[in-house]
Amino acid sequence: MKANKNTNTKSKSQKWKDVRGKRCRPPIRPSDLSSSPVMSGVIKEHQQSMKKKPSVKRLKSKAKPVSDNKTNTLESGFKKSYPQANGSSAFALDNESDDSQEWKEYSHSVYGNGVKTSDDMGDIEPGRLEGEALHHCAQRDDRQNRAVLIMQMDQTLCFRGKCSVTCLYGRIEVMGFTIDEGQQPYPLFSPASHFPLTIRSLQNPDDTRDDRTEASVILQQYLSAASRKKLLKKVRSNTSIVLLEPMDTPLTRFLSSFTELTEVFSTPMSELMSAVLDTPLNGLGMIPLDSTVEGMKISKSCRDALDTVVSACKGDMEGSAVILVCGAKNVGKSTFNRLLINTLLNHTTGVDYLECDLGQTEFTPAGCLSLSTVREPLLGPPFTHQHSPEHMIYYGQSSCDSDLDRYLESLKSLWRRRSQSREAAIVINTMGWVKGFGFQLLVDMIRFFPVSHVVQLSHSGVTQCPGLSPEFLRTAHGYQTHPPAQTALDEFTESHSPPRSYSHIMVQSEFQGAGRQGTARHQRTNELRELSLLGYLSQLQSSDSGPVRPLHSLTPYQVPHTAVALGVVHCDVVPTHMFYAANASLVGLCCLAEKVSSRGGPVLLSQAPICPCVGFGVLRGIDMAQGLYFLLTPVDPSVLRKVNCLLLGGISLPSCILTKQPGIEGEMPYVTSDYSFDLTGAGKLRVFKGLIRPSHTGTQ
Repeated sequence: MKANKNTNTKSKSQKWKDVRGKRCRPPIRPSDLSSSPVMSGVIKEHQQSMKKKPSVKRLKSKAKPVSDNKTNTLESGFKKSYPQANGSSAFALDNESDDSQEWKEYSHSVYGNGVKTSDDMGDIEPGRLEGEALHHCAQRDDRQNRAVLIMQMDQTLCFRGKCSVTCLYGRIEVMGFTIDEGQQPYPLFSPASHFPLTIRSLQNPDDTRDDRTEASVILQQYLSAASRKKLLKKVRSNTSIVLLEPMDTPLTRFLSSFTELTEVFSTPMSELMSAVLDTPLNGLGMIPLDSTVEGMKISKSCRDALDTVVSACKGDMEGSAVILVCGAKNVGKSTFNRLLINTLLNHTTGVDYLECDLGQTEFTPAGCLSLSTVREPLLGPPFTHQHSPEHMIYYGQSSCDSDLDRYLESLKSLWRRRSQSREAAIVINTMGWVKGFGFQLLVDMIRFFPVSHVVQLSHSGVTQCPGLSPEFLRTAHGYQTHPPAQTALDEFTESHSPPRSYSHIMVQSEFQGAGRQGTARHQRTNELRELSLLGYLSQLQSSDSGPVRPLHSLTPYQVPHTAVALGVVHCDVVPTHMFYAANASLVGLCCLAEKVSSRGGPVLLSQAPICPCVGFGVLRGIDMAQGLYFLLTPVDPSVLRKVNCLLLGGISLPSCILTKQPGIEGEMPYVTSDYSFDLTGAGKLRVFKGLIRPSHTGTQ
């Protein structure tokens, strides 16, 4: 399988130059989106309670400042030239209206004789925007259903829900990614399944700008005169102006079509008392949270690790940085990876990502090993940014314990497909299985890949496995490798140079929920896997606004039995039962190297191949009389022509897809209630994965 890759230049300055200006695109107007019924009810209840108790006074919080801002290109009003994303330049008014002239005079009066008045020197504290501060710092444009928010340096807005954010002036930061003025709108997803997102205002590197004069022209495009006047009083040096708009996408519409997922972007019950209701931001699909709810907490060791890795990538490192991130399950590896990728994207156009975790994948449904190039920031959980990687292999299970050799060989196959001349940094995500054979696989991966940094996460001051330092690796036993260690550099580069050392970085994780499995709704691992798969299947929906079409109403592709081979990768199935197993299931669309030949009947594989996968499909029916498979898939038809193999794995379709089929009359297809879990063997077989052979303990 071939993928288009960006041509990398040899120069370091070109590789790590500031690329944020390249992300400027025409603004995208999302359709209107009202708050959820539950939150609307809570808001009404809250408003009624306030009317019943007029004698109770609300404590007023002062507007709190935030960090700094960046300059912004304007659609109209004045023109700017940007020497770079963080640069500054003068502007000229195209035509000054009476209104803009009025605000210009007002701004000059505030700054009379170069001395700031007491209005400008008002008390503004850095911290969380909440309570009355949101009423003073945000104004709503009801005609366009959007809001403009003024943030001072180091002020933050923590929220649940989803929205589109545009930095109109200054600079803001979300999940390590800096958004400058003039850049495209970015989608923000803060569902109940993960910790809430936080928008932080940053310092403006250019302190010579006439903030109020420029801000008055910007606000004129989005707000009425009265609203502009209120916000203009809050503009100071290091002010950021943020545009918040509702967001309606095929993903959000598809998820909301299932009853059990209608509140996935709403505030969970545990945070309901902390929700800041009745603000100008309500009705945009987002609910602000007060300071009693902690957003993402980054430990000092985590910040130091990020600084170390980013500095190494920006320096004169020989070759590309290869960062392997490991640690026990629920320790925060995925969160750290998103932070690292977003931070690197502030300095480069793309970051490579090798997915080695079968259970909690970042860009694909579970059961996949993949190699991707990330060019856009990750501002939400995995199910919000599903896409097709450049290279992918369908393993077919959420754990590799049943076939460790096929797992390692699949990773080697992916690595060989990456150009060894690439200068882009690559982040390697690993499984949370760090005991027994899982730890041995980690040792093998460090030896297989030419790693430059090993970031090992732990929590609560306890290390869940031995430290994977270069000294430890000299005597450690892997599953396929044993000391004296020989790295995969010998295999991939055909050289016999001694193993390259790497930096071992220990990180104490303080992310929300680190060290424990989430128990609330949408937080369990099986639910997260289903959300990722639903996120992938949402690509079947039209990009145009409109009603959601259930999968059984879509027209499938008709694929002859003789054109593709069918295989089962997670268990042994007799050929006569293979069609029963594959019907109404998720299948990987793969490309075998050899041509599929048939003698007139279906082609069935007896072994699980290691071959490229281009995507997934739902085998919604099999016609034995005509010899056809009926397949639903979002993969482009030009790519489908290369597919000659369908692989069935242990990743099943979410039950809501089968049980929620609107418009069905009579018996529902593929669903039965005539089944007893009391029968012996009817439940799931549990396998203990901690067993280890004595010869592989590494202590002998």
